[in-house]
Amino acid sequence: MSDSQITIKLTSDKALVLSHWLEKLQTTDLSRVFDDPAVWAPIHRIAGTLDKPLPELFAPDYDQRLVAARQRLRPED
Repeated sequence: MSDSQITIKLTSDKALVLSHWLEKLQTTDLSRVFDDPAVWAPIHRIAGTLDKPLPELFAPDYDQRLVAARQRLRPED
């Protein structure tokens, strides 16, 4: 078993959008998609790690911040 760790750096916009998506993923029944329960360990770890540095998650205008972050991350046509 390896002790090495991987670090992923994200902008706050990317972290906010990913955090929201992971929250939806965790509250959806995806047992038919994820046939190996081991996949949930890293998903929960990533979600928990993202929540700590994101005060936006608890802001009263969270929905507007999420929409704005999504707009900034979408490629321009």
